[in-house]
Amino acid sequence: MEAKFSPKVKEVISYSREEALRLNHDYIGIEHLLLGLIREGEGLAIKTLKSLEVDAVMLRKTIEDSIKDKVAKGNFNPNNLPLTKQAEKVLKITVLEAKVLKSDVIGTEHLLLSILKNKDNLATQLLAQFDIDYDVFKKELEEVQNDLKDTKSTSAELPNDPPEDEPFEEEKSRGGSFGQSQQTKKPGATKSKTPVLDNFGRDVTHLAEEGALDPIVGRENEIERVSQILSRRKKNNPM
Repeated sequence: MEAKFSPKVKEVISYSREEALRLNHDYIGIEHLLLGLIREGEGLAIKTLKSLEVDAVMLRKTIEDSIKDKVAKGNFNPNNLPLTKQAEKVLKITVLEAKVLKSDVIGTEHLLLSILKNKDNLATQLLAQFDIDYDVFKKELEEVQNDLKDTKSTSAELPNDPPEDEPFEEEKSRGGSFGQSQQTKKPGATKSKTPVLDNFGRDVTHLAEEGALDPIVGRENEIERVSQILSRRKKNNPM
């Protein structure tokens, strides 16, 4: 199955056309593709260049200074800018670079590798001024990719912390926290200012508002009996 351009590479190609128009050029060359990579700014190609301490702003200025005299001399159709033969070749070689790196998708890193593959183009010569060539970039790319894999692996291994002030899963399965009946939180309810106290005690006022207290209507006999017992205890054990 042939590799396909990633969304970022498609953006780079679109940006390269806009860069050519901005510079009043009637063609899209490899240097415009490199400007497109810089403008996109988030692809793996630029991350690798930054890892190599390449100043993207300085690189952009270097490219623009080198092609500022190539402005179109006559009228041209801005809706139909042709790719130079070198630019066409670069886009074709991206497929091979993706296959070498065993990728089903052509990313910005494959595009820059394809540019650096040919030492005779202007973009490669300009990158050489920043001590970047095919081998240097490819080696650093492997390091960046390994770092990204390690970061993802570490993030996946980190345990998810339980939500703050939430009871443990074991207590949840018992229907409460430390033996007390668990109160269902209402959406939008404000966070308690006494979370520890809430775990060990009962908010009688809240239970009353929720109608969760035992009813006393119709239980006069039980109440009277409790009052008698308390009165006797008080008489037998005066303070």
